[in-house]
Amino acid sequence: MTTAGSDDAAASFAPLRPRLVRVAYRMLGSVADAEDVVQEAFIRWMKTERGEIREPEAFLRRVVTRLCLDQLKSARRQRETYIGPWLPDPVLDEEEEDDVTLPLMLALERLSPLERAAFLLHDVFGLDFDEVAVTIKREPAACRQLAARARGHVRQERPRFKLEKERGLELAEAFFAASRSGDMSALGAMLAADVSIHSDGGGKRPAALRPIIGLEGVLKLHAYLATLFIENGSRLVRAGFINGLPGFVTLEADGEFQTTALDIEDGKVSAIYVMRNPGKLRHLRQALDPVGG
Repeated sequence: MTTAGSDDAAASFAPLRPRLVRVAYRMLGSVADAEDVVQEAFIRWMKTERGEIREPEAFLRRVVTRLCLDQLKSARRQRETYIGPWLPDPVLDEEEEDDVTLPLMLALERLSPLERAAFLLHDVFGLDFDEVAVTIKREPAACRQLAARARGHVRQERPRFKLEKERGLELAEAFFAASRSGDMSALGAMLAADVSIHSDGGGKRPAALRPIIGLEGVLKLHAYLATLFIENGSRLVRAGFINGLPGFVTLEADGEFQTTALDIEDGKVSAIYVMRNPGKLRHLRQALDPVGG
């Protein structure tokens, strides 16, 4: 049975949950971990003297951020032993758009946890440095330095121009058609000379253990994959934006989902990010294939 107190806690927490999940996901790169952190924040919220909290969202954002900082310590150790390239969990078509694209999330991985928190809270979520300081328990001046260092590290990965959504989807659908049909001429025309492909199988599904860089190598891989697609099939489930990049979700011959996200610069695909790790696709299967999931 629920009590009046727990009902009140749930009612005040529910509208804030989506924004708190966004903060946690940006910090951790994992949907499941972000949801776990936010659930822990809710448990703490239930135990809090809520009448004394003047700004519930600010209070809960601090709780979530601090929980994420603790989580990042163990996450870094886990990623040191991760099999193959690590990519963040794919997230489709977020309602609240920002410029934290997949390449930027990978750049954030190179920052210290405090740099990452200061950058995200100030540059992405718009908090002033006094609030950032309270959240991560550092002086405002130190937070400015943390954010400035982070900004310098990730500057190259911030989008230089906004790709029109319709154009992005056109390119994603053309890429799917060319890569699955084996039309290497059409595919090659879409790729930059220094294109790279990064695939995350997590040791659970076949995937390249290191990035493949350069037009020749990427085309060679896709020519081989096309023979498998033609023989076994690869069904388009949905085209859309994945972590801010145009791409698509497919159902592959082994019955598992896969996402492909395309980083596009000057009209050419400069990087291809493929998620094959089933553990990182579970939330998409549940959303897109509730019966099968």
